[in-house]
Amino acid sequence: MPRTLSDINSAPLTGGRGVFSRILVGIDGSEEALEAARQAAVLGDVDGDMTLMAVWDLAPPVVFAETAGYAGFDPDPRRAEAERALSDALGAVAPYASPIGKLVRGLPARRLMEEIDRDQDTLVALGTRGTGGRLLGMLGGSAATELVHESPCSVLVARGSPDPFPRSIVVGIDGSPESAAAFAASRYLSKRFDAELIPVVGGGGEIDDRLVAIILGEHYEETAGDPVDVLAEAAADADLLVVGSRGLHGLKAIGSVSERVAHDAPCSVLIVREPPWQRVREELTL
Repeated sequence: MPRTLSDINSAPLTGGRGVFSRILVGIDGSEEALEAARQAAVLGDVDGDMTLMAVWDLAPPVVFAETAGYAGFDPDPRRAEAERALSDALGAVAPYASPIGKLVRGLPARRLMEEIDRDQDTLVALGTRGTGGRLLGMLGGSAATELVHESPCSVLVARGSPDPFPRSIVVGIDGSPESAAAFAASRYLSKRFDAELIPVVGGGGEIDDRLVAIILGEHYEETAGDPVDVLAEAAADADLLVVGSRGLHGLKAIGSVSERVAHDAPCSVLIVREPPWQRVREELTL
Protein backbone atom coordinates (compact mmCIF):
# COMPACT_ATOMS: atom_id res chain seq x y z
CA MET A 1 0.00 0.00 0.00
CA PRO A 2 1.56 3.36 -1.00
CA ARG A 3 2.03 6.02 1.66
CA THR A 4 -0.33 8.97 1.83
CA LEU A 5 0.59 12.60 2.45
CA SER A 6 -0.68 12.39 6.01
CA ASP A 7 1.43 9.26 6.56
CA ILE A 8 4.55 11.17 5.51
CA ASN A 9 3.79 14.22 7.64
CA SER A 10 2.95 12.23 10.76
CA ALA A 11 5.84 9.76 10.38
CA PRO A 12 8.77 9.84 12.81
CA LEU A 13 11.62 12.20 12.04
CA THR A 14 13.39 9.30 10.36
CA GLY A 15 10.73 9.45 7.62
CA GLY A 16 13.22 11.03 5.18
CA ARG A 17 16.15 8.93 6.27
CA GLY A 18 15.91 6.46 3.39
CA VAL A 19 17.25 9.06 0.97
CA PHE A 20 20.65 8.96 2.68
CA SER A 21 21.14 5.24 3.32
CA ARG A 22 23.08 4.20 0.19
CA ILE A 23 25.06 6.93 -1.57
CA LEU A 24 27.11 6.99 -4.78
CA VAL A 25 29.45 9.88 -5.64
CA GLY A 26 31.09 10.53 -9.01
CA ILE A 27 34.78 11.45 -8.73
CA ASP A 28 36.94 13.13 -11.40
CA GLY A 29 39.75 14.87 -9.51
CA SER A 30 38.08 18.30 -9.48
CA GLU A 31 37.45 20.41 -6.41
CA GLU A 32 33.75 20.27 -7.25
CA ALA A 33 33.74 16.48 -7.06
CA LEU A 34 35.54 16.62 -3.71
CA GLU A 35 32.87 19.02 -2.43
CA ALA A 36 30.15 16.65 -3.62
CA ALA A 37 31.86 13.81 -1.77
CA ARG A 38 32.19 15.91 1.40
CA GLN A 39 28.54 16.98 1.39
CA ALA A 40 27.33 13.47 0.62
CA ALA A 41 29.47 12.05 3.43
CA VAL A 42 28.04 14.59 5.88
CA LEU A 43 24.44 13.88 4.84
CA GLY A 44 24.86 10.11 4.74
CA ASP A 45 23.44 8.02 7.57
CA VAL A 46 25.92 6.82 10.17
CA ASP A 47 24.97 3.21 9.46
CA GLY A 48 24.55 3.74 5.71
CA ASP A 49 26.75 2.77 2.78
CA MET A 50 28.76 5.09 0.56
CA THR A 51 30.71 4.48 -2.65
CA LEU A 52 33.08 6.85 -4.44
CA MET A 53 33.40 5.96 -8.14
CA ALA A 54 36.03 7.29 -10.53
CA VAL A 55 35.26 6.60 -14.19
CA TRP A 56 37.99 6.78 -16.81
CA ASP A 57 38.04 6.17 -20.53
CA LEU A 58 40.23 6.75 -23.55
CA ALA A 59 39.76 9.82 -25.70
CA PRO A 60 39.15 9.12 -29.38
CA PRO A 61 42.31 8.88 -31.51
CA VAL A 62 43.58 12.02 -33.23
CA VAL A 63 43.72 11.79 -37.02
CA PHE A 64 46.57 13.55 -38.84
CA ALA A 65 45.47 14.55 -42.34
CA GLU A 66 49.05 15.23 -43.49
CA THR A 67 50.18 11.67 -42.89
CA ALA A 68 46.82 9.92 -43.19
CA GLY A 69 47.62 8.33 -39.87
CA TYR A 70 46.48 8.61 -36.30
CA ALA A 71 47.88 8.67 -32.80
CA GLY A 72 46.40 6.27 -30.29
CA PHE A 73 46.27 6.85 -26.55
CA ASP A 74 48.08 5.03 -23.81
CA PRO A 75 45.47 4.02 -21.19
CA ASP A 76 47.94 4.05 -18.32
CA PRO A 77 48.07 7.85 -17.71
CA ARG A 78 44.28 8.19 -17.72
CA ARG A 79 43.85 5.26 -15.38
CA ALA A 80 46.57 6.62 -13.08
CA GLU A 81 44.87 10.03 -13.05
CA ALA A 82 41.58 8.43 -12.03
CA GLU A 83 43.34 6.41 -9.33
CA ARG A 84 44.87 9.58 -7.86
CA ALA A 85 41.52 11.34 -7.93
CA LEU A 86 39.87 8.45 -6.13
CA SER A 87 42.61 8.29 -3.51
CA ASP A 88 42.35 12.05 -2.88
CA ALA A 89 38.58 11.81 -2.50
CA LEU A 90 38.78 8.91 -0.06
CA GLY A 91 41.20 10.95 2.03
CA ALA A 92 39.02 14.05 1.88
CA VAL A 93 35.94 12.30 3.28
CA ALA A 94 37.79 10.25 5.89
CA PRO A 95 36.78 12.65 8.74
CA TYR A 96 33.10 12.10 7.90
CA ALA A 97 32.69 8.56 6.56
CA SER A 98 34.42 5.36 5.50
CA PRO A 99 33.30 4.79 1.92
CA ILE A 100 34.53 2.18 -0.50
CA GLY A 101 36.23 3.25 -3.72
CA LYS A 102 35.62 1.92 -7.20
CA LEU A 103 37.66 2.54 -10.34
CA VAL A 104 35.89 1.65 -13.58
CA ARG A 105 36.35 2.28 -17.28
CA GLY A 106 33.60 3.54 -19.56
CA LEU A 107 31.27 6.45 -20.16
CA PRO A 108 30.65 8.28 -16.85
CA ALA A 109 26.86 8.64 -16.98
CA ARG A 110 26.34 5.09 -18.18
CA ARG A 111 28.63 3.52 -15.60
CA LEU A 112 27.10 5.55 -12.77
CA MET A 113 23.60 4.58 -13.86
CA GLU A 114 24.65 0.93 -13.96
CA GLU A 115 26.10 1.23 -10.47
CA ILE A 116 22.91 2.86 -9.15
CA ASP A 117 20.81 -0.02 -10.50
CA ARG A 118 23.20 -2.72 -9.33
CA ASP A 119 23.64 -1.44 -5.77
CA GLN A 120 20.11 -0.01 -5.52
CA ASP A 121 21.46 3.34 -4.40
CA THR A 122 19.17 5.93 -2.85
CA LEU A 123 21.26 9.03 -3.66
CA VAL A 124 23.83 9.97 -6.31
CA ALA A 125 25.99 13.07 -5.78
CA LEU A 126 27.62 15.25 -8.45
CA GLY A 127 29.82 18.30 -8.31
CA THR A 128 29.05 21.42 -10.34
CA ARG A 129 30.67 24.75 -11.13
CA GLY A 130 28.43 27.77 -10.68
CA THR A 131 24.94 28.24 -12.10
CA GLY A 132 23.38 29.34 -15.33
CA GLY A 133 21.86 26.32 -17.01
CA ARG A 134 24.94 24.13 -17.37
CA LEU A 135 26.26 21.46 -15.04
CA LEU A 136 30.01 20.88 -15.08
CA GLY A 137 32.44 18.85 -13.01
CA MET A 138 32.76 15.10 -13.23
CA LEU A 139 30.41 14.68 -16.12
CA GLY A 140 31.43 17.53 -18.34
CA GLY A 141 28.01 19.08 -18.73
CA SER A 142 25.81 16.87 -20.89
CA ALA A 143 26.26 13.67 -18.88
CA ALA A 144 25.61 15.52 -15.63
CA THR A 145 22.36 16.76 -17.09
CA GLU A 146 21.57 13.18 -18.12
CA LEU A 147 21.97 11.96 -14.55
CA VAL A 148 19.85 14.79 -13.16
CA HIS A 149 17.13 13.87 -15.66
CA GLU A 150 17.41 10.08 -15.72
CA SER A 151 18.61 8.88 -12.32
CA PRO A 152 16.01 6.61 -10.68
CA CYS A 153 17.11 7.75 -7.21
CA SER A 154 17.57 11.09 -5.49
CA VAL A 155 20.27 13.42 -6.83
CA LEU A 156 22.52 15.86 -4.94
CA VAL A 157 23.96 18.62 -7.12
CA ALA A 158 26.66 20.03 -4.85
CA ARG A 159 27.91 23.60 -4.94
CA GLY A 160 30.46 25.13 -2.60
CA SER A 161 29.25 25.53 0.96
CA PRO A 162 30.91 26.59 4.22
CA ASP A 163 31.43 24.20 7.09
CA PRO A 164 29.32 23.23 8.99
CA PHE A 165 26.89 22.02 6.35
CA PRO A 166 23.93 22.36 6.23
CA ARG A 167 23.01 25.34 8.38
CA SER A 168 19.83 26.36 6.52
CA ILE A 169 17.53 24.35 4.25
CA VAL A 170 14.86 25.62 1.86
CA VAL A 171 12.22 23.15 0.64
CA GLY A 172 9.69 23.69 -2.13
CA ILE A 173 6.09 22.67 -1.37
CA ASP A 174 3.21 22.52 -3.87
CA GLY A 175 0.93 19.95 -2.25
CA SER A 176 2.07 17.02 -4.40
CA PRO A 177 3.20 13.70 -2.90
CA GLU A 178 6.64 14.45 -4.35
CA SER A 179 6.89 17.69 -2.40
CA ALA A 180 5.73 15.84 0.71
CA ALA A 181 8.64 13.44 0.25
CA ALA A 182 10.99 16.42 -0.15
CA PHE A 183 9.61 17.93 3.06
CA ALA A 184 10.12 14.64 4.92
CA ALA A 185 13.77 14.53 3.84
CA SER A 186 14.24 18.20 4.71
CA ARG A 187 12.66 17.83 8.13
CA TYR A 188 14.88 14.84 8.87
CA LEU A 189 18.02 16.80 7.95
CA SER A 190 16.85 19.90 9.84
CA LYS A 191 16.39 17.97 13.07
CA ARG A 192 19.56 15.96 12.61
CA PHE A 193 21.81 18.98 12.00
CA ASP A 194 19.81 21.58 13.94
CA ALA A 195 19.49 23.51 10.67
CA GLU A 196 16.92 26.20 9.93
CA LEU A 197 14.09 24.81 7.78
CA ILE A 198 12.31 27.22 5.41
CA PRO A 199 9.30 25.83 3.50
CA VAL A 200 8.41 27.77 0.35
CA VAL A 201 4.88 27.35 -1.00
CA GLY A 202 3.79 28.46 -4.45
CA GLY A 203 5.72 30.00 -7.28
CA GLY A 204 3.18 29.55 -10.04
CA GLY A 205 1.31 26.49 -11.20
CA GLU A 206 -1.53 24.84 -9.36
CA ILE A 207 -1.22 24.62 -5.60
CA ASP A 208 -3.48 22.25 -3.70
CA ASP A 209 -4.13 24.19 -0.50
CA ARG A 210 -5.72 21.23 1.25
CA LEU A 211 -2.72 19.00 0.65
CA VAL A 212 -0.26 21.76 1.51
CA ALA A 213 -2.08 22.12 4.84
CA ILE A 214 -1.67 18.38 5.43
CA ILE A 215 2.07 18.69 4.87
CA LEU A 216 2.77 21.96 6.71
CA GLY A 217 -0.23 22.59 8.92
CA GLU A 218 -2.84 25.29 8.56
CA HIS A 219 -0.58 28.35 8.63
CA TYR A 220 1.59 29.10 5.61
CA GLU A 221 2.05 31.78 2.96
CA GLU A 222 2.02 31.34 -0.80
CA THR A 223 4.55 33.15 -2.99
CA ALA A 224 3.66 34.22 -6.53
CA GLY A 225 6.03 34.10 -9.47
CA ASP A 226 7.99 31.64 -11.57
CA PRO A 227 8.70 28.62 -9.32
CA VAL A 228 12.38 28.43 -10.21
CA ASP A 229 12.90 32.16 -9.56
CA VAL A 230 10.95 31.97 -6.29
CA LEU A 231 12.94 28.99 -5.01
CA ALA A 232 16.29 30.41 -6.14
CA GLU A 233 15.56 33.73 -4.41
CA ALA A 234 14.46 31.97 -1.21
CA ALA A 235 17.67 29.91 -1.26
CA ALA A 236 19.99 32.88 -1.83
CA ASP A 237 21.42 32.57 1.70
CA ALA A 238 20.73 28.85 2.21
CA ASP A 239 23.12 25.91 2.08
CA LEU A 240 20.68 23.41 0.59
CA LEU A 241 17.56 23.62 -1.55
CA VAL A 242 15.33 20.53 -1.58
CA VAL A 243 12.68 19.80 -4.19
CA GLY A 244 10.62 16.78 -5.15
CA SER A 245 10.65 15.15 -8.55
CA ARG A 246 7.65 13.87 -10.45
CA GLY A 247 9.76 11.17 -12.08
CA LEU A 248 9.70 12.65 -15.57
CA HIS A 249 12.43 11.42 -17.90
CA GLY A 250 13.86 12.27 -21.28
CA LEU A 251 12.15 15.06 -23.20
CA LYS A 252 9.32 15.20 -20.65
CA ALA A 253 11.82 16.28 -17.99
CA ILE A 254 13.10 19.28 -19.94
CA GLY A 255 11.70 22.40 -18.32
CA SER A 256 10.51 20.68 -15.14
CA VAL A 257 10.98 22.67 -11.97
CA SER A 258 13.33 20.21 -10.25
CA GLU A 259 15.71 20.00 -13.21
CA ARG A 260 15.69 23.77 -13.81
CA VAL A 261 16.37 24.39 -10.13
CA ALA A 262 19.30 21.94 -10.24
CA HIS A 263 20.88 24.11 -12.94
CA ASP A 264 20.03 27.57 -11.64
CA ALA A 265 20.02 27.50 -7.83
CA PRO A 266 22.76 29.43 -5.99
CA CYS A 267 23.35 26.61 -3.50
CA SER A 268 23.46 22.82 -3.43
CA VAL A 269 20.25 21.15 -4.60
CA LEU A 270 18.75 17.87 -3.46
CA ILE A 271 16.19 16.39 -5.85
CA VAL A 272 14.22 13.79 -3.90
CA ARG A 273 13.09 10.74 -5.88
CA GLU A 274 11.90 7.47 -4.46
CA PRO A 275 13.60 4.67 -6.43
CA PRO A 276 11.46 1.69 -7.42
CA TRP A 277 13.44 -0.74 -5.24
CA GLN A 278 12.76 1.40 -2.15
CA ARG A 279 9.02 1.38 -2.84
CA VAL A 280 9.07 -2.42 -3.14
CA ARG A 281 10.85 -2.76 0.22
CA GLU A 282 8.39 -0.43 1.95
CA GLU A 283 5.35 -2.19 0.50
CA LEU A 284 6.71 -5.57 1.59
CA THR A 285 7.00 -4.34 5.18
CA LEU A 286 3.43 -3.03 5.38
